[in-house]
Amino acid sequence: MKSSALLRSVLKNSSSFSSLLHRSYSSESAPARKVVVLGAAGGIGQPLSLLMKLNPLVSSLSLYDIAGTPGVAADVSHVNTRSEVVGYMGEENLGKALEGADLVIIPAGVPRKPGMTRDDLFNVNAGIVKGLCNAISKYCPHALVNMISNPVNSTVPIASEVFKKAGTYDERRLFGVTTLDVVRAKTFYAAKAKVPVADVNVPVVGGHAGITILPLFSQATPKANNLSDEDIIALTKRTQDGGTEVVEAKAGKGSATLSMAYAGAIFADACLKGLNGVPGVVECSYVQSNVTEVPFFASKVRLGKNGVEEVLGLGSLSDYEKQGLEALLPELKSSIEKGIKFANQS
Repeated sequence: MKSSALLRSVLKNSSSFSSLLHRSYSSESAPARKVVVLGAAGGIGQPLSLLMKLNPLVSSLSLYDIAGTPGVAADVSHVNTRSEVVGYMGEENLGKALEGADLVIIPAGVPRKPGMTRDDLFNVNAGIVKGLCNAISKYCPHALVNMISNPVNSTVPIASEVFKKAGTYDERRLFGVTTLDVVRAKTFYAAKAKVPVADVNVPVVGGHAGITILPLFSQATPKANNLSDEDIIALTKRTQDGGTEVVEAKAGKGSATLSMAYAGAIFADACLKGLNGVPGVVECSYVQSNVTEVPFFASKVRLGKNGVEEVLGLGSLSDYEKQGLEALLPELKSSIEKGIKFANQS
């Protein structure tokens, strides 16, 4: 089976990934793009590496982790698609992995386990993210950075402070990946509204944890007239608790690694399309923002050759969504301040 046919069969339900196969140019004429996955041997990193290998916009795929990378790289490299794969293992090789990168994706860190809070994650992942971002500022300061490592509400501010200290910060090039919240909102909405999921779009704003995740079902398309207020409340809560749902279902054996890898690949593809000058690329992402009173906020973002070309406003909100927005801001503000404080401790 040809690679394009394989990609279509694996991802046929995603309009975003299907668009990979219908471009105004062939993969052969697409610009050379190097993508780096930091944490490539982990639960998210492995399926994400495979999905990036399937993306025809990637010409060079650099996989890095502190251990286990050679095996993952060898495995993924056998897939018959455009990109060349190189695996790097150990901190001494981090610079080589990053040099010349156009896009760096960071799923590195520990996953959530049953009973773990976002604070528990923060205590481990904050230091990992800080170290990786120091290396990015040195070896590929102009790359787009897609932050997956949780808690995203704090790790993105950490990255911004690290880049500021290094004199390399460009707010247009730093993204918190909140695409999984959008993916879940689309899936849950389509099932409840009984509409084809491929046709559904639901903006999700705020942050990327618990109540800071605010799906705007009032703006969902196609418009569903069969959903009650109670349905919307239930859909909102399920979207907010989607990560916990998976953690509990896996009963201590993992977190939302597969769906996160899928969502990460969707957003990375959007960034690559933007870099390549494809017009009208809009995705939700957690970025530096003036949309609300907090300095980082997830909303629709128009992507282009410099990363963020435009941060879009919230649009019209329902009364329920206005209440949700008011409720999430204090928690989001606290998470941002926590990240900034950590980054500036040393």
